[in-house]
Amino acid sequence: MNTQKRQRGRPKSQFKESSAGTMQSLDRALGVLVAVAKSEQSTLTDLSLSLGVPTATTHRILTTLQKHRFVIFNEEHQSWSIGIEAYRTGASFMNRTSLTEVSRPIMRFLMEKTGETANLAIPDGAEVVFVEQIETPHPIRAFFARGARTSMHASGIGKAILSTMSEDHVRRLLMSSGLQAFTDNTLTSPATLFSDLAETKTRGYSYDREERYLGMSCIGSAVFDERGEACGGVSISGPSTRFDSMRVPELGAIVAEAAGQISQLIGGRRREPHADDIAPDPTTDPAG
Repeated sequence: MNTQKRQRGRPKSQFKESSAGTMQSLDRALGVLVAVAKSEQSTLTDLSLSLGVPTATTHRILTTLQKHRFVIFNEEHQSWSIGIEAYRTGASFMNRTSLTEVSRPIMRFLMEKTGETANLAIPDGAEVVFVEQIETPHPIRAFFARGARTSMHASGIGKAILSTMSEDHVRRLLMSSGLQAFTDNTLTSPATLFSDLAETKTRGYSYDREERYLGMSCIGSAVFDERGEACGGVSISGPSTRFDSMRVPELGAIVAEAAGQISQLIGGRRREPHADDIAPDPTTDPAG
């Protein structure tokens, strides 16, 4: 008699359709953990209100997470914050990709060669999350805390990643988040954004001139994984006064080279163009 071999990692008895889906208690616990991570420090009442979960339930979840060291409680301030096990879990993810470890020496070289802060970020939906940074010794410099997020359309790394995607994919991605204006320079028009992405694709690097923060500029380039997909990006950022228009092409070439080196070291490769990719603007000067 033929018996179907059970896939590893799956239960012996599959859930029936009526009970398929997520576990509500686990959903709530993970929701609390994410909320604590985002707030850095939060009281029980604030967490309960923000999540719409009863205070008693939120407290039980927190004490369970505390038992496993995923959160800690500050007696003095009566607040909850993220614990060491949550950090270890995140570190395990980064170790698996080894992206940060591989990137660090190249980012240091990038910072030293350009004189600007070097950043590494990975995509998460319509945002990028900063996972590493090498700061410049300049007293006036850019700074992004690890775990900080920013919208892709208003980010040097974000635009570099978007430029590697098909136009349909970009539209679907941004439909959920919209094109929020952060400064007067933010690209809030789809036509303007796609024109900028076409330029980015042609040059191999993006240019964010005060699109997220006034007075700050950024140049980014995508990092590719073994499937030829953008798994992250590297950038330099700093005061706009140091990003002279005559210097941008030179800086862009350096950043693109650094991104290419990181891609090679993680076994990545640039994907072959598809018919539905963002088409380079024929009027764009590749030299920027």
